[in-house]
Amino acid sequence: MHRSRNHSRRKRIPPTPAAGFTPGADSSLKKIFGEIGVPESRPFSPDPFQIEALEATRHSDCLVTAPTGSGKTWIAEQAIARVLERQGRAWYACPLKALSNAKYRDFSQIFGPDQVGILTGDRKENPDAPITVGTTEILRNQLYDAMHRGESLDSDFVVIDEAHFLGDPERGVVWEEVMIYLPARIPLLLLSATIGNARSIAAWLADIRGRPCAVVQEQRRPVPLFPLFLHPAGLLLPLTTPNRKGKGSQPHPMVSDFTSRGSHRSARRNQLPSLGRVLDVLGRYDLLPAIFFLKSRADCDQALEVCSGHMPEDYLRRHRLRTRIAEFIRQCPRLAHHRQLPLLQERAVGAHHAGQLPSWKLMLECLMTEGLLDAVFATTTVAAGVNFPARTIVLLNSDRFNGTQFLPLDPTEFHQVVGRAGRRGMDNIGFALAIPGRFMDLLHIVRLLKSPPSDVISQIRTNFSMVLNLLLSHPPEQIEDLLRKSFAAHQLGATRRKRPKAAEAHAPLWADFKRRMEFLRATAFVNERDELTEDGRWASRLRVDQPLLIAEGFRQNAFPRDPALLAAIIAVFVNEREVDDRIDSRFLTRTLIRSYQRMVNQLSPFLKNLLDSGFEGRRFYLRPAAAMYAWVKGGSWEHALEAAEMEEGDLAMLVLRTADNLRHISGLAQFFPDAAAAATRAVERLLREPVAE
Repeated sequence: MHRSRNHSRRKRIPPTPAAGFTPGADSSLKKIFGEIGVPESRPFSPDPFQIEALEATRHSDCLVTAPTGSGKTWIAEQAIARVLERQGRAWYACPLKALSNAKYRDFSQIFGPDQVGILTGDRKENPDAPITVGTTEILRNQLYDAMHRGESLDSDFVVIDEAHFLGDPERGVVWEEVMIYLPARIPLLLLSATIGNARSIAAWLADIRGRPCAVVQEQRRPVPLFPLFLHPAGLLLPLTTPNRKGKGSQPHPMVSDFTSRGSHRSARRNQLPSLGRVLDVLGRYDLLPAIFFLKSRADCDQALEVCSGHMPEDYLRRHRLRTRIAEFIRQCPRLAHHRQLPLLQERAVGAHHAGQLPSWKLMLECLMTEGLLDAVFATTTVAAGVNFPARTIVLLNSDRFNGTQFLPLDPTEFHQVVGRAGRRGMDNIGFALAIPGRFMDLLHIVRLLKSPPSDVISQIRTNFSMVLNLLLSHPPEQIEDLLRKSFAAHQLGATRRKRPKAAEAHAPLWADFKRRMEFLRATAFVNERDELTEDGRWASRLRVDQPLLIAEGFRQNAFPRDPALLAAIIAVFVNEREVDDRIDSRFLTRTLIRSYQRMVNQLSPFLKNLLDSGFEGRRFYLRPAAAMYAWVKGGSWEHALEAAEMEEGDLAMLVLRTADNLRHISGLAQFFPDAAAAATRAVERLLREPVAE
């Protein structure tokens, strides 16, 4: 009876957009919306968890888990300042180049530009500075080099940001290697917003490093989060309400009605709602700026088109936006020709995804951070890749593409996304708005709101670069001991009741290591004493995706010495996409075709051997080579794009990764001086606008 009475009091809302779109908000939101505003400015005072973590770094390793924007970086800054006072050195490792660049700028302002250097695949500046900022892969490579020289890493403190990447399927192995190889004398500070099993990771670190690892956890968000639902008729509603016992939340009754009727399935396939109307609703209730998370790059671009009619009302803000855009264009003139520039200028909205040029994405990040945009349309990769929080984040789907298929958002991914809602020091409250549609499971979003972050699962695996670099400095029996220290072995051992079996938890890793070592022995990179041959020693310096194929290319003299041709051929090994190799003859020359065919003929038997032995390898394609050749030869960006038949951001990434591979080749000057010199010249030609910022 009680439930029936409550139901009878509710305003009845048409279940589909057929009744039209009338912006409005449920009366229950009046109090919440009254809290919107900018908090009072007050002197900075560290939170208790920050003080606790900073104190812990004095005598132990420390793993800090706290929501996005809560001030984890402050802990690192203070700890690094303490290291500098002692004339020491510090390393700050980031998962992405964009984050490394941002931290480099921040630290240069805090500590002075002469005190900070940066090392990524793209940049190498002030490498001897006492503070190094760089990608985690570069730190891992420095550990490889130090082990080879029989030395300890030249650092007195290491920070690993976004430590939950330990569980990343593609790159988690690098995080795990760093934690295993890092000398125990060097204190380690791990920072993350989303780790469910922090104490398990700390116990593993304490076990393998022989020093305690403190866990400091903060649950409270710096800016409270309120979840909203936008009905297709235009009404804003709370997404959840307290349950009867007052000890949790449940879907708002109108949300339950909406989902039970199946109205959320009425959206047409691949059709976005009128986002101009959505922006008008958000603007009416002071919920802007917003980040809209969409399924695909195409949706992000399409979103700009369905914002028709939206225009910021503040003339001074629009003038400031145009002024700032003009400043960016002066620094990077190519931005003036971007097809989305008019929409950015007129509607104060932009699309941010991997298909965009780095300079375009950087401009959007700056404009959003400066409060000059109303909205950014992005894929969920933005959640971990950049740092521009908004007052509201908008979800139009409850799943994400993991590279091969669409899967429901997990708690860690969801917390990364909603962590962008609410700007510390700029918002009293942040909002997460769910919009119904074909790919939105509202009840899944409600469950995620109450879910703790997922546990991090080890993703360590062996690869040929790891095998080569460990054999460079360790005999096999010592390598087996290193693999015993893996988080995978720790997790597997923890699930078994009998300790003797736990001691064998590393066995699958060790078996795969030996299998790869046997292949290296059969191909003369390793000798019968399980030591690297001369070929194995120089091949270990190729810390790239396909080191053996490139090494075999040098052994077979399959690579040209001309810089443009070398870059073109190396792009073939970098490419990860299946492409159409029917290429217009305008993009091909006899020299390029001969160089490509020679490489294919000489390396195809080795590739077949790799694949037949059960190891990873990629098919060769000519199109990436044609695009890279056009670019390195001095052709226009448009010409290279036409040859590549890919989005600008994808071509820029191909160029950058090719340059990174060539840098490794340039390090082989002692063994292949002509190729190393050609690689160095090729890098110089590759890194020009619009690829280089």
